[in-house]
Amino acid sequence: MAIEIKVPVLPESVSDAVIATWHKKAGDAVKRDENIVDLETDKVVLEVPSTVDGVIKELKFAEGATVLSQQVIAVIEEGAAAAATPPAAGAQEVQPKAEAAKANTAAPASTTPSPVAGATELPPGARFTAATSGVNPADVAGTGRRGAVTKEDIVNYASGKTAGVGGGARPEERVPMTRMRTRIAERLMQSKNSIAMLTSFNEVNLAKVMQMRKELGEQFEKANGIKLGFMSFFAKAAANALQRHPIVNASVDGNDVIYHGYADISIAVATEKGLVTPVLRNVERMGFAEIEGAIAGYAKAAREGGLKLEDLQGGTFTITNGGTFGSLMSTPIVNPPQSAILGMHAIKERAIVENGVVVAAPMMYIAISYDHRIIDGKDAVLFLVDIKNQLENPHRMLLGM
Repeated sequence: MAIEIKVPVLPESVSDAVIATWHKKAGDAVKRDENIVDLETDKVVLEVPSTVDGVIKELKFAEGATVLSQQVIAVIEEGAAAAATPPAAGAQEVQPKAEAAKANTAAPASTTPSPVAGATELPPGARFTAATSGVNPADVAGTGRRGAVTKEDIVNYASGKTAGVGGGARPEERVPMTRMRTRIAERLMQSKNSIAMLTSFNEVNLAKVMQMRKELGEQFEKANGIKLGFMSFFAKAAANALQRHPIVNASVDGNDVIYHGYADISIAVATEKGLVTPVLRNVERMGFAEIEGAIAGYAKAAREGGLKLEDLQGGTFTITNGGTFGSLMSTPIVNPPQSAILGMHAIKERAIVENGVVVAAPMMYIAISYDHRIIDGKDAVLFLVDIKNQLENPHRMLLGM
């Protein structure tokens, strides 16, 4: 019985998908729930599993093709068995070839490089270098006396560093953007062209946060089965600050401003295919262990291509951490229709004045980029100061102060 495999139902915000990778070809056996194909959408990569045991009868589209929701992309013959693979045409010749190879390796190998065409007029050193590097001297522009090709010319040509005409190989490769990268580019340009964006900065002394992690980290991990990281402190501080500064949690819809009474915080996660921002829902109600567990789950799903479309939808505010890659300071870009984004950066020990004494402290620059159409500079700065005060006094955060 022929079973049709269709594109999953796509949300309204996703119009189509692209065939990214076929994991099976026509004639291959497939088991129920085994992944057949990866579909790339604007936001995530979807796996399409087989619904039955059988054999792939037909693939309707090639890789790179665009498909629509509920469109048939493959046909499986249910219950069929894959045909046995015929022996390779040259299988009977394997032994003779192996014996010939053995005979060849038994002969003494010459260590003298094969002569290169046009190399007879070269100095011995240049001739040997040309032969060993596989360079045709006729292709090399000489810089020696009367235009003679020197050993250095051969070396430079081989490494692609020749100055002048006819240099070495300068490889280029043109590849189309992935669907996700194209969408990221569109969103960034949308943000640039539609938002009056401004960035404010502050710095945070994370000594008390680091001390708390050192004192309670082991107990926290034993109790919750997950490590206590920095992101949970920032996410919780942001959720608390968003409750006190609701305009930072708002969004623009035409001529209206929509205030959100909840903190759905998008956490930026870097993957090989680009940046994704899965959403933590109702962070204002979550504990530290819940936040750490959710972030770890999203990070694992993002690396393995297991994020769902609903994981990326919504979000009223975003946190991004360039510090994991060594960034000391940056101006993050707002993710529309959100109105603000918090940027974390690398922690560096710096000299600061504390109670009139110069001390070394683990400092981090933090940044907030915001939509100046609805968020005034005062609101953005007070929000950032709120974050700073909570992180420098984490016990107040735990008490909801």
